[in-house]
Amino acid sequence: MAAAGEFLCGVIEGFYGRQWSYPSREAYAAFLATSRLNTYIYCPKGDKRLRGEWQLPWPDDEFGHLRSLAAVFRRRGVHFGVGLSPMELYRQYGSREREQLRRKLDQVSALEAPLLAILFDDMPGDLDALAARQAEIVADVQHWCADLRLLVCPTYYSFDPALERFFGAMPVDYWADLGAALPVDVDIFWTGNQVCSPAVSLDDIAAIRQRLGRPVILWDNYPVNDGEERSQRLYLKPLGERDPALRDCLAGHLCNPMNQALLSLPALLGLAQLYGDVTAARQFVVDYLGEQTWKQLQVDREEFVSVGLAAMGPERCAELAQCYGSMPGAAAGEVAAWLRGEYAWDPACLTG
Repeated sequence: MAAAGEFLCGVIEGFYGRQWSYPSREAYAAFLATSRLNTYIYCPKGDKRLRGEWQLPWPDDEFGHLRSLAAVFRRRGVHFGVGLSPMELYRQYGSREREQLRRKLDQVSALEAPLLAILFDDMPGDLDALAARQAEIVADVQHWCADLRLLVCPTYYSFDPALERFFGAMPVDYWADLGAALPVDVDIFWTGNQVCSPAVSLDDIAAIRQRLGRPVILWDNYPVNDGEERSQRLYLKPLGERDPALRDCLAGHLCNPMNQALLSLPALLGLAQLYGDVTAARQFVVDYLGEQTWKQLQVDREEFVSVGLAAMGPERCAELAQCYGSMPGAAAGEVAAWLRGEYAWDPACLTG
């Protein structure tokens, strides 16, 4: 059980595009436990049963994988959760829709996972009663899933003006209304001043706490690289530019990783530095990636982060792909595949 008020720190698998393998997710159970981080939330945008087709149950084989995954995290002592995105449910929430939601939550509850996130992000929000409708849905979820710790992602989850450009004008007093309407023990996600915030300070968090009237869980969009521009880069540097004193004003801190599961581990050393055991975490990463791959990544890291695929050019990418392709291990394989364009951004991932 993830107790109300317990600080949650770890990973939220919440990106668009190419999904991870189940063995990669299981590796995260070991990494988080070793690093003394305590949380993993499964909510990849590519899982249609969580988003576009949320009303439908997972097929038996997929659900079996999820149950096994939840058990792996449970054995490791890491809180596991699922993030459900009931697309625009707030526009039409009658008896039929309530029953669909309840049936879905019955299946989610069978995972025996202590965390449940209801995600209203990346949906049109131009509805005057948006906060009230979303709070009504969350109240039902809390009633049906009384033994789970609930987390909510608002439709407007950052001060970034891009959200209103994409999803419509935010209703007046949305944050204040949502903060007042949600039960006090329901956590709210926030990504910072931008969707992908390069830095997060105490003042940044104080600004949204004042509007919501409560602490937030930082949904940290680093090292995520699921966008058109960010997919050109591998963010291998440890998470930085986060004030160490954030723990005193947050309810939690979860990082959204890259499409490359194993290559996200070096960036997450920064999270272990803030909240866990970075020495043990670093040794785990070196061992899991392989010492040869780890050393080569230190050589090429700046190029992968700052230059990116397009500027590197086809000849340089081919040269490095051959280099990493000759190394053993799945992590080197991820680098080689990225260099060969196998993780190229596909705009269709946004509508899947």
